[in-house]
Formats: sequence, C-alpha cells, structure tokens
Amino acid sequence: MNKEEETKVREALLSKTKNGYDRMSREDHLAMEKYCKEYMKFLNEARMEREAVRYAIQMAEEKGFLPYRQGMPLQPGSRVYFNNRGKSLILAVLGKQPLSEGAVIAGAHVDSPRLDLKQKPLRESDELAYFKTHYYGGIKKYQWTAIPLELHGVVALKDGTVENVVIGREKDDPRFVVTDLLPHLAQKQMTQSLAEGVNGEALQILIGSTPYADNGEDRVKLAVMSILHERYGITEEDFQSAELAAVPAFDVTEIGLDRSMIGGYGHDDRVCAYAELKAILDVEKIPKKTCVCILADKEETGSDGVTGMQSQAFDDFMEDLCAEQTTELRRCFEKSFCLSADVTAAYDPNYADVYDKSNEARINYGIGICKFTGARGKSGTSDASAELVAYVRRVFDDGKVLWQLSEMGKVDQGGGGTIAKYMANRNIDTIDAGVPVLSMHAPFEVVSKLDCYMTYKGCLAVYKDGYTAGRK
Repeated sequence: MNKEEETKVREALLSKTKNGYDRMSREDHLAMEKYCKEYMKFLNEARMEREAVRYAIQMAEEKGFLPYRQGMPLQPGSRVYFNNRGKSLILAVLGKQPLSEGAVIAGAHVDSPRLDLKQKPLRESDELAYFKTHYYGGIKKYQWTAIPLELHGVVALKDGTVENVVIGREKDDPRFVVTDLLPHLAQKQMTQSLAEGVNGEALQILIGSTPYADNGEDRVKLAVMSILHERYGITEEDFQSAELAAVPAFDVTEIGLDRSMIGGYGHDDRVCAYAELKAILDVEKIPKKTCVCILADKEETGSDGVTGMQSQAFDDFMEDLCAEQTTELRRCFEKSFCLSADVTAAYDPNYADVYDKSNEARINYGIGICKFTGARGKSGTSDASAELVAYVRRVFDDGKVLWQLSEMGKVDQGGGGTIAKYMANRNIDTIDAGVPVLSMHAPFEVVSKLDCYMTYKGCLAVYKDGYTAGRK
C-alpha cells in the first residue's frame, strides 16, 4: 500500500474533526454574526424567566403566533402559543401530518442560577441595610461576592396588583453587592475550602446606608423601604408575596480580540432557548410534522412545580391539540422526537485534569450532542439509544450543521442533568444537544458564536426533517 492509499484508508476509517472555522462557509459566517447580535440583545433583556417569556411572546406575535384557546379552530400551518403563568412558554406550528404521526419537539429552560430574596428579606445591622437571600440552583457561593448585582422580579399585592421590579439594568440605576472579606483579615477564611469560605446565609445584599430623618429604630431600613414605597407602592409586608432575585449586573459583551465569543449571565440555558425559539419562528409555513418549542422553568432546581418540565401543563397543551384531531396523546408521544436543547461543558485547558479530552465538547466545534447526562454511573439520565444518535448525526450532516459529541467531565468527577429524562419518561425519543459553555453556572459565562449559531441551525434542521426515522 502506497502513501496515498494509506491516507485514503485513514480518512475513511478514523475520525478527525477540524475546528469549525476551517469548515464553515462565508455565508454561514455572515449569518452567524447577525444571529449572535440578535441573541446578545435577547440575553441582555431576558435576565429572568418572566422576562424571557415576555420577550419570546413579542417575537412570536410578530411572526403570526396567536395565544392558544381551547377549541379554537386549527389547521396545518396554525401558529399558537401557551403562556404558562408568565414563567414558561410552549409554541407550536401545526404540521401537514396528523399528530397521530407524532411531533418534533425542542425543549430548553429559561431559568438560571441566581440569588432569590427570602420572603422576609429586609434587615438592618449596624446602620447598614441588607436583603437576605436564598440561592437558586447550583452555584459556587464565593463567585457571588464583590460583583455588581441587579434586582428583578415581581411583587404581588393583596388587591391583585402585580408590580414588575427592575433596579440596576438602566445605565444610571443604582446597583447592589454582596461584600467580601478583605485579604488582610481573611487568614482563617483562606484556609477553608472554597465551599466553606462563604456560606449561604452570608450572601446578604448591601442595599443602603443613609438613615431616615427621625429618631426611631432601624432608620436605614426605613429609608430604604420609603424609596421602594415611593417607586412601587409596596410595604415591607408585601415582600411575603414577592418573587425577587438578584442577578449579575454585567452587560452581555463580545469576548476576545477576535470577538469570537460572547460573555454574559444566563447562557445556561437561554442560549439554547433562543436557538430553538428562533428556529420555530423560522420553520416553513407548513412543516411536515407539528413543531413544538418549550421554554421551561425550574430546571435548575429539578424541573418541579407547575412551570417545570415535570408539570402536567405540557401534557395538557399537547392533549388539547391531539383532541382537535381525535388522536390519543400517548399515540402522539410514542412517535415524537425531542431535542433537549441544553448546554454542555466546554473543555477548559486551565482545568484539564477533570476532563476526558477526547470525549468533551470544545469551543468552536459546533453543537454538542450528549447521549447521556446524569452522574457517575449514569444515574439520573435517559441515555439515548444508538439509533437515535445515528438519526441526529444524519439530520445535522444533511443540514450542514457542525456538531460534536460531548460528556460532562471524567466519569467520577460529577455530571449534570437536563429536562431530557422527563421527556423520555413520557415515551418520547429524546436526546440532549446544545452549546458548550466555559464557566458554566458562574455569574459570567462564555460561549462561542459559532457554537451558538450551529445550535440554531441544529434546531431548525430537526424541525424541517420532521423525524422521518420515527417509529412506525
């Protein structure tokens, strides 16, 4: 065998993936930049799940989507959405084929790790006012000290009025902070582990220091409350029926001298949520099969609750659609496909010892397909079948989507979870795929523009294909 023949054999039999920039067309490069500018705007505006849902509805209505009402007339091409309590959203485009042939579903979540305010959050200590917090999702607590914070959420009053609260997003707004201990006095703290150095109860947000002009107690607390009352008409008691959270006050920005990456808060998982949202808005007028997009809540805390993926809300919406076609929901699910669009860990050379490099997703190599998630012995995973992985490979290749396979670190290092298992438990063929992320769950995460765009292309390719390999 000569050298030329050896080369051909190697190319035919061995896998060697190139960097995405070596494989991407100029047309894709231009489309990528346009797409990422729109995504960055979304991420700047959607700091919480409620804001993400409002933004998504606005985008959907501009594309002809209507709010779903039970019994409304539907036909192939109908575009509807269901707003679940303002915190999760389901969109659907009815297909040519009946729902008895299944649906093509993409599901992501729009909640992210943050610092929720406790129900009785306001306190004063030594003439400084604080909000007490209860962190939400998996965080490294020390990362949330000494960074600027914004306040987002709602306060529900007893008369039924709901006040939207956003403080810190505008350029001239005040911001907040969890203070940290200066290194000069931190000898003991610096001997502790990262997990012990800052505890949950210490994540208290500094919100004021000026005393109210009287001679009573808690004058700084009163001064802060008077500002909130003037701006929102609320009292301290109203915090008991509020959903308020502190999130990082970092603007979304391009990263690197080459501007090839995007840095910001909440890529996990709004980067995938935006990809599937944009994809369903861009599907052809009447797709082969009904296309469904899910923007779920509560994934970071286990997908429980009425707006989480374990809720009956999704089943009820799909059952209504099926009822219009006299189809049983279970018959629809058994022929459906779900792309669980969630982020995956990007290989980080600075922490190479926790990764199995040959099996990890890498920045600029495209959307990461994750056959299984879970922890260690694949605990808590749906573990997609070989046939399903092969199907996704084919669809992505046909759609000129750059992709890679991924895991979440070395076997005994840990792992993670997504909504995939809850979709698979419904007897829906499900697989995870999404954007690789550096510094996942940190207040400031980093993703590649190329990977963002390829995730959008992947969602669109799946919608267009119509799960032609579905079970008969």
